[in-house]
Amino acid sequence: MSAKLHGVKRNPLITRTAAAVTGIALLAVTAAPSAAFAAPAPPTAAAVALPPLNTTALSQAISGLPDADETGALLEIRGPAGSWTGTSGVSDLGTAAPVPTDAHFRIGSITKTFTAVVVLQLVAEHRVDLDQPVQRYLPGVLPADYPPITVGQLLDHTSGLPAIDLPEDPQWVLDNRYTVFTPAEVLATATRHPMTFTPGSAQQYTNTNYVVAGMLIEKVTGRAYGAEVHDRILRPLGLRDTSVPGNDPSLPEPYSHGYLAVNGQLVDVTRMNQSIPWAAGEMISTAADLDRFITALFRGDLVPPGQLRAMFTLPTVKIFGTDQPAIYSDGLMTATVNGVTVWGKTGTRYGYTDGVWATRDLARRIIYSVNSTSKDEQGQPAIVGRIANAATSTS
Repeated sequence: MSAKLHGVKRNPLITRTAAAVTGIALLAVTAAPSAAFAAPAPPTAAAVALPPLNTTALSQAISGLPDADETGALLEIRGPAGSWTGTSGVSDLGTAAPVPTDAHFRIGSITKTFTAVVVLQLVAEHRVDLDQPVQRYLPGVLPADYPPITVGQLLDHTSGLPAIDLPEDPQWVLDNRYTVFTPAEVLATATRHPMTFTPGSAQQYTNTNYVVAGMLIEKVTGRAYGAEVHDRILRPLGLRDTSVPGNDPSLPEPYSHGYLAVNGQLVDVTRMNQSIPWAAGEMISTAADLDRFITALFRGDLVPPGQLRAMFTLPTVKIFGTDQPAIYSDGLMTATVNGVTVWGKTGTRYGYTDGVWATRDLARRIIYSVNSTSKDEQGQPAIVGRIANAATSTS
């Protein structure tokens, strides 16, 4: 399915769809957000008491959909300090059906948290050492002239490995939506380049780290990394709506369709092979399952205390090329918005922008899935900033 786009103006089809589903879209937000999860204040900022849940602000944060940037949104707030669920926009531009609250969606880089948990479990089992070079476990996988890179440096993005180098333009993505790539093929697009920086000297977020981490899991266990995720996390927690799809391009029902702007058209890209991100970003889940996952993780049900501490410890380096302190730990990231510090992970795939966040005491848990029509590698869309602001402020 496709629909005509006119530059940055509102899509006529989307405008007609919005009119046909009066009551689904909420009041428009006019105030700019004060902060976004993708651009956090330093985690050392002074914490403040958790504000009461502002349901009006939450409703407004996801209002006005569908528009040219997002076709639908799902937002859940959970915790003893208050719970709320809301949706906006449509799940299908053709039928104008509403966004289901139990929708499956592609969680993108939230997959990294699952992958990190498996690696840290292997550490707890003394099968992997965070301080040992990954080359010890995967001989010959990285170029011989690369310096030693520890397993821990993979997990907290301080390895200095170059980024995966595949085209990101929408037409290439569309043309290759069913192409199957092996992890080795994906990794080779990165390792044809020199190291970005000396391992351990800076932090730069890249999927390369977690493609290598997935390969590490498979080498150490002798099993597919997805099987390890299933047996170690999904099955014990009863996450029946979470999956590692492999080369299956489909999404389980119910779901909201994902659309991508390609040459002035909105194209339905719900069905897409996820072999490029693989262990860095291929998984599928729901808001309810992600809430159960992050709750179990923070409570210490998935990794022992020593390894859990690593997930809440930031490396003492700067983001590469900036004066900004590191924001990524082993599988998580942190943000302080309106004085409220949260830990979690964002994720983006074509047609889907998601996040799962929580205060360390789990008093406020924030899960969202937005059907974005573009994939911005430099940050999150404006709606995420509105969600961050509404979930952490009283006004």
